[in-house]
Amino acid sequence: MAGLESAVLGDELMATVGALRRLVRRRLRQVVAGPPLRGAQLELMRVIEQHPGIGIAPAARVLHLAANTVSTLVDQLIDLRMLVRGTDPGDRRAARLWLTEAANQRLAAGRQARMELMARVVAGLSAAEREALAQALPALRALLAALDSLEDS
Repeated sequence: MAGLESAVLGDELMATVGALRRLVRRRLRQVVAGPPLRGAQLELMRVIEQHPGIGIAPAARVLHLAANTVSTLVDQLIDLRMLVRGTDPGDRRAARLWLTEAANQRLAAGRQARMELMARVVAGLSAAEREALAQALPALRALLAALDSLEDS
C-alpha cells in the first residue's frame, strides 16, 4: 500500500475508533449510575484495577501520560471517592493507589453495560460485517503493538 493510502487509512481508522469510543461512553453514561467520569479517569481506574497499589509514575507509563497529568487525575478520583492514596512503606515519598469499593462496583457495572451494548449492536450487523470485525482484530492488535514499540524506542 502506498504511503498516501496508508496515511488515509490510518487517519480514517483513528477518526472511526475515536468516534466509536465517544459514542459508547455517551451511551454508557445513560445507564451506569454515579458521577460522570472522563475517559482518562476510567482508563486510570482500569490500570489500578489491574495493578492494585501501583504508583503514579508507573501508572503514567502504562497510560503513556505525563506523571503530573496522572497526579491530577488521581486527585480528581480521590475527590469522587473512587481512589485511595497510600504511601509506599519502602519510600514514604511515593504514593500507592487503590480503588474504593464504589470504584470496583462502577467498573464492573460499566464493563457489564458495555458488553451488553456491544453485543446488541454487533448482533444487529450482518454475518459478513461481524466476520470482518473478527478478522480485523489481529491487525488492530498488531497496530497497537507497533505503536507501543515506537514509544519504547
